[in-house]
Amino acid sequence: MVSTLRKSLQTIEDYKIANPHYNDILDILGEILIVREEYRNNMKESIFSVDENIIAQKMEGGLPLIDFTGGNFDLTRPREYFNSLIAIAERKMPEDAKNIVEIIGNQQFDWEKMIRASFDHTEDEPVVESRKTLEDTEDNLDLIDLFVEESLRPELEYVADKYAKSVAKFGWTEGYCPICGKEPKIGEIRGEEDGKRYLFCHQCGYKWNFRRIKCPFCGNEEQHSLAYFAVEGEERYHVDVCNKCRRYIKTVELSKAAEETNLDVEDIATLHLDMLAYEEGYN
Repeated sequence: MVSTLRKSLQTIEDYKIANPHYNDILDILGEILIVREEYRNNMKESIFSVDENIIAQKMEGGLPLIDFTGGNFDLTRPREYFNSLIAIAERKMPEDAKNIVEIIGNQQFDWEKMIRASFDHTEDEPVVESRKTLEDTEDNLDLIDLFVEESLRPELEYVADKYAKSVAKFGWTEGYCPICGKEPKIGEIRGEEDGKRYLFCHQCGYKWNFRRIKCPFCGNEEQHSLAYFAVEGEERYHVDVCNKCRRYIKTVELSKAAEETNLDVEDIATLHLDMLAYEEGYN
C-alpha cells in the first residue's frame, strides 16, 4: 500500500506540471490519499457489515452488498474524517475554506442527508437544501461534494477489498457498483480493440467489468445512439456519451502491460473533459 500511495503521489506531481490549472485540487487530493491511508491503517473493521449468507442472492438480484439508504450505521468515524478533510482545505486553500466552513455551518446543511441523497439514484443531484439559496458558491459546493463522498471511502473501501474476489465470481452486469450501489464517473479499457472495459466506483474504489457497447446508466445498447469524443493530443482519454439518457462517463485507454492506474487521480486530472461534456448537454 505504501508503494501504491507513493506512485499515486508522484503521478499527482507529474500532472501538476502538465496541468498547473489543477494544482490546488491535485494538492488536496494528495493530502486526501495520505489521510485515507492513515484511516485505513487504523481500522480493524468497517462500520458496514455484510451478511455473507446472502451475497449470492444479492448479486443475482442486482442488489449491492451495502444498502446505505436503508440501513442505520454509526457514522461517527466518517463524520470525524469529514472534518479532517475540511482541515485540509483550510491549510491548502484558506480563502476557499472560509466559504466552505460558512456553508457547512449553515443550518440548512445536513451532512448525513447529503450522503444519503448521493446514494439515491432517483435524485437528479445529490445536494444540500442550501444549494437553492446560496449564490456564487458552486466551486465550493463541488469541493464539499468531494469531501462528503470521501468521508465514507475508507469504510466502504475496506468492504470492497474484503469481498472483491467473491463479488467478481458472479459476473455483475449492472452499471452501478456491486459493493455500494454508486454510479461510476470514470472507467478504463485495457488492451487494444478487444480490451476489456472496467468501471470504477469513487465511493468504495471497486472496479468491475462492463460491456463496452452499453450505457451504464440507462442500459442502452444501440450503437447508433452511443458515441464518444476526445480532445486532440489527449487520445489516451475519451468521453463516452449516450444520446438516449444524455449521460456520460470518462474513459482512460491503457495498454495490457500498463501498471495499475489510480483513477481517483485520473478523474481530477481530466476535469476539463467534464466541462466539455456539460457544455455539450450531457450530465
